[in-house]
Amino acid sequence: MPARRRQIGERIRAARLHANLTQEQLGERIGRDRRTIHRWEYATRVPDLDDLLLLADAIGVPLRDLVG
Repeated sequence: MPARRRQIGERIRAARLHANLTQEQLGERIGRDRRTIHRWEYATRVPDLDDLLLLADAIGVPLRDLVG
């Protein structure tokens, strides 16, 4: 499971960078702070389904692109 968490975090980070957003900007779009985005990207915390849906919408990618 930890490897899967890292993969999701890497996908979130890659999608965010592709959208030219900082962690702070993404956090503002979804109502979370920069530290939360950082924790998800580096797999120290796992976003729940609602957060994943918010992320996908805010970044403009299908949910499957984030969870593989």
